[in-house]
Amino acid sequence: MFDKILIANRGEIACRIARTARRLSIATVAIYSDADAQAMHVSACDEAYRVGASPPRESYLAIDRIIDIARRTGAQAIHPGYGFVSENAEFARACVDAGIVFIGPPPGAIAAMGSKSQAKRIMSDAGVPVVPGYHGDAQDLPTLTRESKAIGYPVLIKAVAGGGGKGMRAVEREQDLAPALASAQREAQSAFGDERVLIEKLLIAPRHIELQVFADMHGNAVHVFERDCSVQRRHQKVLEEAPAPGMTDALRERMGEAAVAAARSIGYVGAGTVEFIVPHTYAQDGAFYFMEMNTRLQVEHPVTEMITGSDLVEWQLRVAAGERLPKSQQELRIHGHAIEARIYAEDPARGFLPSVGRLSHLRLPQAVRVDTGVREGDVITPYYDPMIAKVIAHGADRAAAIRRLVRALSECQVAGVASNVAFLQRILSQGAFASGEVDTGLIARHETELLAPGTTDPQALVAAVLAEWEALRVQRSEAQRNGDDPCSPWQRSDLGWLNSTSHPMRFDYRDVACEYHVTLQPSRGTGIADAWRVAIGDGPAMTARLLRREASRLLLALESCEIEATVIAIGDTRHVFIGGNEVRLTRIDRLAHAGEQDSPEGHLRAPMSGTVIAVMVEAGERVSRGAALVVLEAMKMEHTITAPADGTVTAIHFERGDRVQEGADLVDLDVGSGEHA
Repeated sequence: MFDKILIANRGEIACRIARTARRLSIATVAIYSDADAQAMHVSACDEAYRVGASPPRESYLAIDRIIDIARRTGAQAIHPGYGFVSENAEFARACVDAGIVFIGPPPGAIAAMGSKSQAKRIMSDAGVPVVPGYHGDAQDLPTLTRESKAIGYPVLIKAVAGGGGKGMRAVEREQDLAPALASAQREAQSAFGDERVLIEKLLIAPRHIELQVFADMHGNAVHVFERDCSVQRRHQKVLEEAPAPGMTDALRERMGEAAVAAARSIGYVGAGTVEFIVPHTYAQDGAFYFMEMNTRLQVEHPVTEMITGSDLVEWQLRVAAGERLPKSQQELRIHGHAIEARIYAEDPARGFLPSVGRLSHLRLPQAVRVDTGVREGDVITPYYDPMIAKVIAHGADRAAAIRRLVRALSECQVAGVASNVAFLQRILSQGAFASGEVDTGLIARHETELLAPGTTDPQALVAAVLAEWEALRVQRSEAQRNGDDPCSPWQRSDLGWLNSTSHPMRFDYRDVACEYHVTLQPSRGTGIADAWRVAIGDGPAMTARLLRREASRLLLALESCEIEATVIAIGDTRHVFIGGNEVRLTRIDRLAHAGEQDSPEGHLRAPMSGTVIAVMVEAGERVSRGAALVVLEAMKMEHTITAPADGTVTAIHFERGDRVQEGADLVDLDVGSGEHA
């Protein structure tokens, strides 16, 4: 076994690898970019070294620098995690040339499967069914247009070197192919350094079933059962589970044999995943099609670990050190069911745009497995994947695993950035998912209910108001202690300075749909600091008391029940966590914003922080509604700013390569002037 390894990654996977290495008494070396100098994975390892600037190409993709750090620190092996250099054959060869063990498959196996086009040809030659498509080398638009027409629309553009939904576009019509192709190629080049794509027939709402495979240097190979990764948005997985709902023993055996045969055909060693597209009714017809092979550990590997009681990172380390696989196929057994939910810093209501900012408040569940690479106070930057954590629940059966995961997500609290926690909760409670009727179209079919704005619980408004008052009281107490005249009535921390002790105070809030006017006044006969009467709008007043306050956590007595709530104030935003849900309110301070005006019409602003990677128009150009104007990139994903109406571009405020902040004025559009007489 190794004495020291370098982890060529960041975030939760780097922390995950370090955890197993520590258990095996293996020293670890971390690398970090400028953006990650204070990151969690840096402190999780025994040593840490700067590898470069924040952009991945200058740090986590800098092969020579990574190899140099490994040499200087005496690391015997490098674990690439997933993403970045994990499926880079050039990096694997560089490790071999430097006399450092690459904890992964041989360079030749990576090269064979690294090109999706070549992988499909290899699998087709081996008799494994593949999805109809074009996997050739020609990348010009006329060829791809001709091949797409021959395949038949709808088609799917996929990055040859891709993964994680990046460089992937669905195309319904021939006229949409050119812009989708250009966008996919840009994204693929940015994420993988390779703009090549392939074209496949788009199968509508199939299931995405993948087989975990493992092979050692002694000729042994096994599959560690399947995972269902069908619940996706933007071609990226959201929930993963093992075993797959409805899977039969016979089909599992057939798919497992095909996956192991695929690994053996390329001389595979280490952990890998063979991914299949399967018709929705796979349990009945038994058909499946090879999609791709990921020559690395997968993000969703914890569900396999949970149902088998295995540590797959330990398996990787042992196999890379020349040991035999810890278990044979006959020794592997499935125990119960496991589901993983990926918590992202993103806003589902805004098309899942990534959210950049500081994690001002972060609480994650304690009773289930949580893999994370961030802590409260850390910053989600635009340079990397916006994952906050993976929450993994295991149960005796699928229903038990779902219940545990629902409970665990109700304990998650994220403030400072938008998150998809509520969205995940809704999916788990959705009837089709609960019954096991999952496929890649589930989210799209139920988008209305899954993305509908939640209603604001009146209890959340009460909690927000009492937290507001408590903050004012503390502020006044501090002012009284620090003021020149502590006897001044203006410094009193109670309401004694008011003309009438029954004078109501009004607090105004709004959520995504409504405004709320909440009044707060002391309840007579119970003491000013003890009981309050709270009324929402014209509704009846409720009696409320603040029983206990510990930092942002409140214990309230509301009428006849006690309620726990956490209220986080960030600027004008109030995050209220109550009853397992989050209510996000904006405090309306009309005096603070008096005189301000809303942005004038025709100013198209950045919906997220990122980099301008394409400017599609020029000042003075007439555009039609829906025309692409500017393309932003953040976290390796593209977002296109389009014209909301016909008009004339009057100004462009940024150039290609410029960094912009969320809300920045990108393009000015004179709406209506683009109409032709």
